[in-house]
Amino acid sequence: MGFVSARTPTAPLATMDDLLLIPEGDRFHEVLEGEVLRKASPRGEHGFSQSNLAMRLRDYQRQFRPGSRVGGWWFATEATIELSRHVVVQPDVSGWRRERMARRPAGYPIQLRPDWVCEIISDGDARRRDGVQKLRIYAEHDVPHYWLLDTERETLTVMVLRQGRYEELCTATKADKLRAPPFDLVELHVGILFGEEDNEGEEGDA
Repeated sequence: MGFVSARTPTAPLATMDDLLLIPEGDRFHEVLEGEVLRKASPRGEHGFSQSNLAMRLRDYQRQFRPGSRVGGWWFATEATIELSRHVVVQPDVSGWRRERMARRPAGYPIQLRPDWVCEIISDGDARRRDGVQKLRIYAEHDVPHYWLLDTERETLTVMVLRQGRYEELCTATKADKLRAPPFDLVELHVGILFGEEDNEGEEGDA
């Protein structure tokens, strides 16, 4: 009689190929450390903050102009990005410096890691995933800048990668105005991301 192991067979680590098995219309998933995970259905607050953040960054999504230092970025929302064989992410908002990505983001999946990522937290599960697991993943894949926008707490946490780990530069509330790397040439009124009116207007170039 042959030997029978009592060990549960280890499931193979998932890849982009596993995502492609999901019907395209239902493919709201990521591969995090070899596991296929469905993203939470976004709440209204999530979509609102995501849209407002993209609008606040619009001055950067252009080529550099004479006399201006603002520009030089591409942005995408919900782009599928293959960071490595067993890590495929779909950040809420991503940015690439044009010096690294000569043309606008294209392809499925995108295979060039971003220079900046913002994840928008709208519940406890997202806080654990984005604030712990994906924080570790983005650091391991050398994403230089990571922002966390928390719609429940109405805060913005700004982090920069240093020596392989994220250093928290600040956690701002909606009452704050700040210049947050890597977009620190234009002042950001954090409250606008959570629904406050922009009554003062903002200057374009610094």
